[in-house]
Amino acid sequence: MLDSEVIAMRTGSEPATARSPLRMRLWLSLWGIAWALFGLVAFAMNGRPGWAAACAVVLLLAVVDLCVITYRMRQGPHYQPGRDVPPYEPDHGDGRPHGQSPGADSGRAGGGPTDPPSGRP
Repeated sequence: MLDSEVIAMRTGSEPATARSPLRMRLWLSLWGIAWALFGLVAFAMNGRPGWAAACAVVLLLAVVDLCVITYRMRQGPHYQPGRDVPPYEPDHGDGRPHGQSPGADSGRAGGGPTDPPSGRP
């Protein structure tokens, strides 16, 4: 791999430039409401009750999504940690608590772990 092809790995924290997709979802929901309403009226006028019902279901889902979106937009921004907050310790899958590395106790005065053995292999 060339030096110019090096890809930076994610550290577990969100980028500082992350933006919420709520505004895009708002416009897509409005677009869906418009088309579902048009389809509902067009199919109802042409005597297609099955397709009109399908458009009514899509219309209902789009209206519910629009309500959820407006509720979340009115909540305002949520706390996001800044650059001074370190990323989370990844889950190692071995049952130890986050932030505790295998050699964490070896730096203590006395040179070894002070906790009693757990009896696990």
